[in-house]
Amino acid sequence: MTAGSLVPLEMEAQLSPRVIRILGGNPGMMTLQGTNSYIIGTGKKRILVDTSEPEIPLYTDKLKEVLLKNDIGLQEILLTHHHGDHVGAIAAVINDVLGGERIPIKKLPFKDNRKEDVINDNSLHYQYLEDGEIIKTDGATLKVIHTPGHCCDHMAIYLQEDEAILSGDCILGQGTTVFDDLYELIQSLKLLLNYPCKIIYPGHGPIIKDAHSKIREYISHRKEREDQILNVMRSLSGKLASSMELTKIVYKDIPESYLLAAENNLVLTLKKLLIENKVAKVGDDDLGEIKWELRKF
Repeated sequence: MTAGSLVPLEMEAQLSPRVIRILGGNPGMMTLQGTNSYIIGTGKKRILVDTSEPEIPLYTDKLKEVLLKNDIGLQEILLTHHHGDHVGAIAAVINDVLGGERIPIKKLPFKDNRKEDVINDNSLHYQYLEDGEIIKTDGATLKVIHTPGHCCDHMAIYLQEDEAILSGDCILGQGTTVFDDLYELIQSLKLLLNYPCKIIYPGHGPIIKDAHSKIREYISHRKEREDQILNVMRSLSGKLASSMELTKIVYKDIPESYLLAAENNLVLTLKKLLIENKVAKVGDDDLGEIKWELRKF
């Protein structure tokens, strides 16, 4: 998505009586208008959901200004996932905005406990949430929803009073998201359809007012790509093909410089189809000699 196609967003916006959005001051190709950081609640102490990247004074100055202007403080910080554009400014929020006040900093744990999960200030540490956990503050009731796919520790948050989902990066306000595991992402999106939700407050981009339609659109988009890949494999009449060979057919109109990124997405789609027994993998992962074929029944 090009910068020119992005919807302009204000650095600060009151989205509902209990939700204030502050932009992270870090616009870019992957972050769109910047990371959305949300202040949730109506009381003197509120919840901050996500921060920005490290060393973005524009973000921390604006956050401090909003807290002072509204005469409020922070009860705790919730992180939708571990990526640097969401957690990078934690230390700056604690040290520069809150003057060193220690408040809880919470997220879901990694699925693999061996993975390093640290804050860029070794005096600060995460407290870990559980899927389904309820967090309350004045004027707001939040429910943690484990939504892996974008990454393994990703969570969305259901804001009961607004009938809204804070979607982190599993749903964006514009365009489509990247993912580590497509199968898990689709399962997460289907899970979110179970919630009575009118609004999505995404991790990047503008709010989404027809929540269920957007979720179904995300699922449909990935299904269309799956069908395209399966149709290409059928046209090969049983011949094996490498992921790059498939990529050059499926993404035949993109510049060559984008092929590796396209191949990565295609492989992630093939892995989902493999789980669903729609394709088979032939070869040795360690040797890198992998070919793909339609599953024979």
